[in-house]
Amino acid sequence: MIAGPQSPPAPAAPAQFPAPFPPTARAAGWLWAPAAHLATVARPDVGMLREGPTPWGPWHRRHSPQLVPFVAGRPSMATPPSPAPGSTPAGVQAPKTFVQRALDGLEKWGNKLPDPALLFLIGLLVVWGLSMLLSGVDFSAIDPRTNEAIQVKNQLTGPSLAAFLAGMVKTFTGFHPLGVVLVALLGVGVAEHSGFINAGLKGLLSITPKQLLTPMLVFVALISHTAADAGYVLVIPLGGVLFYAAGRHPLAGISAAFAGVSGGFSANVLVSGIDPLLAGLTFEGAKILDATRAVNPLCNWYFTAASSLLIVGVAWFITDKVVEPRLAASPIDGDPKDMPKMEPMGDRERRGMIAGLGAMALGALALAAWAIPTQSALRAADGSLTSVRPAAPLMDAIVPLIFLLFLLPGVVHGYVAGTFKSHRDVIKGMSNAMSTMGYYLVMAFFAALFIDAFNKSNLGILLAVEGANFLESRNASSEVTIVGIIFLSASVNLLIGSASAKWAMLAPIFVPMLMRLGISPDLTQAAYRVGDSTTNIITPMMPYFPLVVVFAQRYVRRTGIGTLTALMLPYSLAFIVTWTIFLLVYWKLGIPLGVGASYGYP
Repeated sequence: MIAGPQSPPAPAAPAQFPAPFPPTARAAGWLWAPAAHLATVARPDVGMLREGPTPWGPWHRRHSPQLVPFVAGRPSMATPPSPAPGSTPAGVQAPKTFVQRALDGLEKWGNKLPDPALLFLIGLLVVWGLSMLLSGVDFSAIDPRTNEAIQVKNQLTGPSLAAFLAGMVKTFTGFHPLGVVLVALLGVGVAEHSGFINAGLKGLLSITPKQLLTPMLVFVALISHTAADAGYVLVIPLGGVLFYAAGRHPLAGISAAFAGVSGGFSANVLVSGIDPLLAGLTFEGAKILDATRAVNPLCNWYFTAASSLLIVGVAWFITDKVVEPRLAASPIDGDPKDMPKMEPMGDRERRGMIAGLGAMALGALALAAWAIPTQSALRAADGSLTSVRPAAPLMDAIVPLIFLLFLLPGVVHGYVAGTFKSHRDVIKGMSNAMSTMGYYLVMAFFAALFIDAFNKSNLGILLAVEGANFLESRNASSEVTIVGIIFLSASVNLLIGSASAKWAMLAPIFVPMLMRLGISPDLTQAAYRVGDSTTNIITPMMPYFPLVVVFAQRYVRRTGIGTLTALMLPYSLAFIVTWTIFLLVYWKLGIPLGVGASYGYP
């Protein structure tokens, strides 16, 4: 629970600085603390500062070879800062700008939307009603699967309702994304419960020089997607801690981390659970037009990995050149007791992380040794490791391999670090991961029923064909169509935060429609991922948005939704423009999107 505002602590006794310590350091709020005949310089209330460059040059590197925890007060925070010239006095509410009023309206109307699970139920009822109304209409659109005119099938007849009830369980259990997500998260849950993922994130950040703090923080935020929502609860608050420790504004660190975790949600050099999840929904959409068209879980991996470099570079520039200078006038007035602290990595935790990384490397080598031989059982009949038709066993094993990729190092780290005492801890990690999936199961149940009825009624193929015919009549190029998909996805994301919920509703429309225009499901999915990511950081509908506001309020008490949105808007605009251009250039250069992916259909 976050503690409320408290009275500032009594000023601590002035610290005695050693001779080589610059007088300006005392004024800047830095303290010197001896520990075991070693000296370290640390920012008060942060907990530690890694050895590295400081405002006063090499003195810190000579006298501080290790991290030393401490407790200190900060006299300068005993008296709240006076308002800056031209700012609104305390207790007086400033007039809202047009942007703030627009954001307030967006929040108000977005809150009126039903829960995504209920949206799918409403969608199911709408499909039933439309199928009844349109079942007697003759359409001129031709079904490419049968070369006959499309006929909408009434789903409210007696036989259709009987088939719906009889097949309900099979429809749910046969929903492709369901098993994919659950199996992958079993392994991720073990790695997260053992502390392996958290140790890896802290290890990367602890060895980062001050000059590279921003890009490394954004990079760690990107790879934190691998551990489900760990980035929101771990990396974002750590961003504030690290920037504060480095003498920079903590809200700039929170903004940079938030931009990486959420704004760059689909950029990751590692495979994460969202990859097979979205691919499964894309496959369901492709089946409307072509039941034999497979979608590889890694169909966007090369593109998302390359996008990581783009997101890191853009976020680095926006943080250091736009956001942080703007924060210079924002005083840090939070209660020191509320400010989060970063604990140093212990010896056992470090040994566990090294052992876990070693186990992961050995597993990768074993897989390579199995796959490389020309007669490997992981190859397809034509000898390919990445073939979709005929299917290579390696491609069908992607999700189980993700499971093992996190299970093995998680178990090794747990036993070496001491977080696992018996096999029951391993099972508990898996159970904890599954316990967080209750809401997803509810949503998946209604999504499966909606998509199944959408397909059986032929409304999906009707929308796809008619939509493709409309775009063809407008002579819209493929590039314009892809840009349209990106911006449409970004707009819908302002009201519906869940990436999987949105794609479950949009994939049955977008994927077959663009297939009719010769655009592959892989490229359509990539375009959706760009649009879906870029507006996460400016919509209050994103479930973790209020949590990020709370993190920021620990440092600057007046932070609100408008404050955070204003901080994140430069990232969002820069991401959607540069990432869209990047996808178009990537496409024109013909660089593969991912494993078994293509740009055109068929």
